[in-house]
Amino acid sequence: MKKARYYEQNLGHFGLAASDYCHFTSPIRRYPDLMIHRIIKMALRGELDDKRIISLSQTLPQTAVQCSEREKLAMDAERAVDDLEKCKFMDDHIDEKYDGVISGVTSFGLFVELPNTIEGMIKLTSLSDDYYIFDEKHYRLVGRSNGRTLSLGDEIKIKVAGVDMDALRVEFVPLLDKIKGRRPKQPQLKEKRRSARQPDARKR
Repeated sequence: MKKARYYEQNLGHFGLAASDYCHFTSPIRRYPDLMIHRIIKMALRGELDDKRIISLSQTLPQTAVQCSEREKLAMDAERAVDDLEKCKFMDDHIDEKYDGVISGVTSFGLFVELPNTIEGMIKLTSLSDDYYIFDEKHYRLVGRSNGRTLSLGDEIKIKVAGVDMDALRVEFVPLLDKIKGRRPKQPQLKEKRRSARQPDARKR
C-alpha cells in the first residue's frame, strides 16, 4: 500500500468513506498539527479573508511536501536507532541459540523474529542442507531435493552468527536438525502384482 502523504487539498478519506477529512493528533506533536490548529483559529476568529486564503494557497503546497519528506526522514532515523541498539544488544549474545518465527521470506533468505522482538536474517547461502527455491506466490522457500518448505509463520531454531554494524543487521544461521519446516508427504509406490499365471515358455 502506498504511504500516505500530507496534501493541501481536501481529498476525503477512502477508508472512512468520508468526503471531508482533516488529519491532526492530540496532543500536538507534529508541524502539520500546528498548521491545522492555526488555520482553525483563524477561521474561528474570522481572520480567513481573501488575502489570507490566497497566502495560504501559495505556501501550503510546499509546506505539505516538506512535512511529508521530513516525516519520512524522521521515521528512517527512528528505525536506524532501533536497529543499532538491537545490534549492540545481540553482539553480546553471539553463538547463543533461540527459537524464533519466520517473519519474512525473500529470494535472498529468511527474516526470523525472536521472542524478544529482535529480528535477524538467515542468508540463503546458510541453508546448506539443500538448494532452496523462492516461491513468491506462497511466501516460502522450497528445498529442490528434500522438499522441505520454510514458510512465513513457521517456527525455526537459530544460532546468532554475528552482527553487521554497517548494515545494522543481526545475522542468524539455522540449526537444520531443529527446523520445524513442513515436508510434503512422498507418494508411496505400490508394488505391481505379478500375474498368478506365468506364461509357459515351452508353449508353442
